[in-house]
Amino acid sequence: MMNIAFRLLLTFNATSLLVIIFLVQKSFTLDCFFKSQPWLVQLPNAISYLVYFLVPVFLTGLSILVSSRLGKDEFKKGTVESIEHANNSFLPSYLGYFFVALSVGNWETLCFVYGVLFVFTFLSQALYFNPLFLIFGYEFYNIKTRNGTAIFLISRHQYKKPDEIDISMAYRINNYTFIERE
Repeated sequence: MMNIAFRLLLTFNATSLLVIIFLVQKSFTLDCFFKSQPWLVQLPNAISYLVYFLVPVFLTGLSILVSSRLGKDEFKKGTVESIEHANNSFLPSYLGYFFVALSVGNWETLCFVYGVLFVFTFLSQALYFNPLFLIFGYEFYNIKTRNGTAIFLISRHQYKKPDEIDISMAYRINNYTFIERE
C-alpha cells in the first residue's frame, strides 16, 4: 500500500507542472481560489505563481523523505554493465507538457488532459522522471545490469563508469525504478 501511495505522489509531482503552467497562462492568482481572503487581491501575481511552484517542490521534498519507507535493494560492484546519464533525455517530454498547458483553453479540458496524463504516467510503471528532483541535487541514470535488466536510477551521486556503482541501499519505487538516498 505504501508503494502505491508513493507512486501516486511521484506521479502528481511529475505531472503538476502542467497545471501550474495553465494557472500562470490564464492569470489565475490565489485570490481566485480564496475569495474569502480579500487581502490576497493586493498581492502581486508573482507571489501566487511562486506559491503554485512551491507546492510541487515541497511535495517532491516530501517524496524524497518518504522514500526511505520503500523496499530496499542493492547494486553490488560489478553487477552494472552500462550506465547512461538520463537528465536531458526527458526534456522534450516536459517541453511537451508546457506546450499542451499553453494550448488548454478551460478547466474542463485541463481536467481531462491532466487526468489522461496522470493515468498514463502512473500506469507506465517504468519511469518517474520529475525535473524538480534536479532542484534537490538528484541525477537520473539508465542502468543496464549484467543480467540484462534495464533500471532507472535516481541518485545524488555523479556516476560516470559502471564499475563505480556500488550501492548498498537503493529504495525500490517499482521493479525498474530505484532512488538512492544518502
